[in-house]
Order: sequence, then structure tokens, then C-alpha cells
Amino acid sequence: MWQRFSLYDLRVIGHYLGVLVLFSTLALLVPLITAVVCGEWQPAKNYLVTIGIALIVGSALRFLRIEPGRLNRQQALAVTGFAWIVLAFVASIPLYLSGHFASYLDALFDGVSGITTTGASIIQDLDHLSYADNMWRFMMHLLGGFGLIVVALSFGLFGKRAGASLYSSEGRSEHVVPNVVQTTQFIAKIGMAFIIVATGICSAICLFIGMEPLRAVLQSLWLSISGFATGGFAPMSQSVMYYHSFPLELVLMLLMLCGSINFVLHSEIWKGHIAVFFRDLEIRTMVLWLAVMTCVFAASLSASLNFSDLPAMLRRGVFMVISAFSTTGFQNITTNQLTGALSSGAFLVVAILMAVGGSGGSTSGGVKFSRVGIIMKSIIATIKEALAPDSARVVVSYNHVGRRMISPEVVKEAMTVFTLYAVTYVIGSLVGIAHGYEATQAIFESVAMASNGGVSSGLASPGMPASLEVFYIVQMWAGRLEFVTLLALIVEVIVSFKPRRRILPFGKEGAR
Repeated sequence: MWQRFSLYDLRVIGHYLGVLVLFSTLALLVPLITAVVCGEWQPAKNYLVTIGIALIVGSALRFLRIEPGRLNRQQALAVTGFAWIVLAFVASIPLYLSGHFASYLDALFDGVSGITTTGASIIQDLDHLSYADNMWRFMMHLLGGFGLIVVALSFGLFGKRAGASLYSSEGRSEHVVPNVVQTTQFIAKIGMAFIIVATGICSAICLFIGMEPLRAVLQSLWLSISGFATGGFAPMSQSVMYYHSFPLELVLMLLMLCGSINFVLHSEIWKGHIAVFFRDLEIRTMVLWLAVMTCVFAASLSASLNFSDLPAMLRRGVFMVISAFSTTGFQNITTNQLTGALSSGAFLVVAILMAVGGSGGSTSGGVKFSRVGIIMKSIIATIKEALAPDSARVVVSYNHVGRRMISPEVVKEAMTVFTLYAVTYVIGSLVGIAHGYEATQAIFESVAMASNGGVSSGLASPGMPASLEVFYIVQMWAGRLEFVTLLALIVEVIVSFKPRRRILPFGKEGAR
């Protein structure tokens, strides 16, 4: 039964939100230090102001409740749901102060896009953005890609009692090790290892193509963060096209693939359980799905004059397939080519790839392979039951870090989230069409926002209608929370505002 939030609940929620806001000041120190080292004094002032605001807001919320305690499920859902919005408002302050956004709403759009690792951006004159502001854009990807709660828990915030509730409320149910804090630390270590190695390789490539050392290292770091976090922000307005480097694109493709794989499966590889990895339902679903969609995409591309030759098809086509399915959003073709040069079939394939997304428990968005695989298994079970004798008992199992049985509860959860994503894609498409845009572009953009895919057809741009911009912000937020947390939060807020029913003394009912 739903229970309304009490004053005590609100104080607890505010307390934990305050801790997260205070924790965000550590991330803000990174662009501040970058600004000081690079002699960018105006951005340095902007980050000092933002840190000051975060300290004031965080401290005010933090002292709503001082004594520690275990969060119940309702409180944890509220903390997680509100954290993504509260921190997005804080993150958008230095973006707006940079002077590269037409309004604060535009800066908030990029702040939400960065935190949710969507990667869609409406920044102006990106090529001349300061090093500090660029650093902050990718720090948002780092926080959001690993998960705000995961990052906070990896630093030992909240403790074990509250940590377990918060970890589950962020849509994570699997543990690399039994201890939640150690699990989050393992996730952080694996992610940073990939990013550091990729940064070294990309730096060598950028130096080889003629970049100066500092710029080469910084841009390599940013691309590596964005690639593994499946974020999609790029330091240059032309995205990956700017570098004209196939080796760089190859490294980023491998990084996006690694980022879209469940961290639990990374741990199985780390332990040497290679067979477990390749038997996993998610991996098998991913291989089959990518094989089919790549063939369809290649067939569609072959009909286009711009991509009719095999090298161009392989280089641009495969990169876009991996970027779309991992919901990263890197582009090695222009937006005009995406909407004009690609055939309608190839355009639709990119949207479908973003809609499904990568593995559960990874940094990617979308419906996730785990749910698609379970739904396919449930269809197989239904067919087997229809064909089996009445006396037979049909059991369908799947592998995911051990052998598991398909149960009605697992299928129901998968179908619920799948349906919520589909409904959100449709509603977003209708909103785009209502604003006067073409149906195909409206559908594509809605999928890109709700799946946190980030590949844009051009609708998300400076000057778009404010109502559409707000709706896209809500879509990015809802998609990152995977709807269940969001819907539970909305219901509890509504219940809290519902007036309490007065209980009259016995015998007074008939007098009304």
C-alpha cells in the first residue's frame, strides 16, 4: 500500500540529497583545477561560484537530519529520483555562466543530457569552449555513466545500511561481490582502467595526427570518458569526424562495446570465467541482434550513393551501428547525411538500435538486452506450452551468471519496462509532430532522448520551442531512471498531496 511522505521522510530525503550535492563539489574541483592550470580565470571564477552555491544548498539540506539510519524503499526511490534533477540544476550553473548557451533552459538541457549520458547538446560555438568547461561536460558523463549513487557509494558515502537501499533504487540488483560498497568500488576500478588505457592509446594517435601534447591528452581523456560511459559528448562540434582517423574510431568502437556490457560480466572475465561470459543470455542476445541489424543496415546503406563503396560502408556504417546500440551518440557522419543521405531504412535501423540499447547493469541506456532476451525466452516458452501435451510441464531456462528459470515475475518486469519505453517513445513522437516537425524525425528524436541515445536528427538545437525542450528533458530523466523508479516516485508524491479523509464520530455519517 502506498504511504504518504511524512515530515520525517522529507527530512531524511533532504538529508541524503544534501550529502550528494556536497559530494558534487569534489567533481567541480576538477574543472576548477583545470582552469587554474590553463590560466582560464573567468571559468575559474564560475566554478568557485558554483562550488559556493553547492556548499550552501548541500549544507542546508544536509542538516535537515543529522542522525544516520537505514533508508526504507520509499525514501531511497525519492532520493534517487530527485538526485538526478537536483544535481542537473547544479551542473548547469557553470555551463550557463560560460556564455555558450542562449538561455538557462538550454544550459539545463545540456546538464541533464550530460548527467544522464544522453549526449545530445545544444551548446553554441563548442569549438571555442574553454578547457575547464569541456572538462566539466565530461565529468558529468563520468558521474552519470557509472551512476550517481554508485560513485557516491564507491567513496564510502552513506554506509552499508543506507547504501544497499540506494543501490537497488538506481535499478541495480546484481552484485559483483556480496558487499555493496565493494561492488561499487569494483565498478569504478574497472571503468577507470578502461578509460586510462584508452586515453593513452588515443593520445598517441592524436599526437601522430599533429595535435599539440596538452590538447591531445585532454581530448583523448574526454573521448575515452564519453566512449566508455556511452555518453556521446565530444570536445569538437564535428564529433568524431573532426579527427579523420580510422584508428581512433576503432579504439572508440571497442570502448563503446566494453561500456555497453554488464559490469557483472566484466567481473566474470576478470575471474577467468570466459565460458560463463559467452553463455550469458545478454551476450548471446547482443551478438544475434547486432548481426541481424548490421546486415539490414548494410543492405540499406548499399542503396545510397554516398556509402555504396565497401570501405565507406564498413568505416561509417559499423561505427554508427555500435554508437547507436550502445546509446553513446558519437557520429562520424553529419546530421545532414544522417537525415538526407541515409536511406529511410538505415535511418530507422539507427532508431531501433538506440531503442533497444545495450546490456543491463552497464553504462548504456534503452530497453536493454536482458529484457529483450527474457521476452524472447517467454515467447519460446509460450510456443512450447501450446505444442506440449496437457500433462507435460514446460520449463525454459537461461544463463546469466548461473542457470536461471523463466518465471512469471521476471517476464512481467521485463514486459512492464519494455512497454513503458515503447509508450514513452510514442508520446515523445506525438509531441514532436504536434510542434510541426516531420514524423520520421520526431520519432527518431523521441527515441534518442528516452533511450539516452544522443544521436540527433537535428530537432534538439538552439532555438527549439521551450515546451519541446522541457519535454525532452523529462524524457532523458525518465529514461535514465528506467521508469519504475520515476513512476513509483510520482505516485508517492501524488499520494502525499491527497487530502486525508476525515473520520467522523460514530453515528455522524447519516447526518452528512
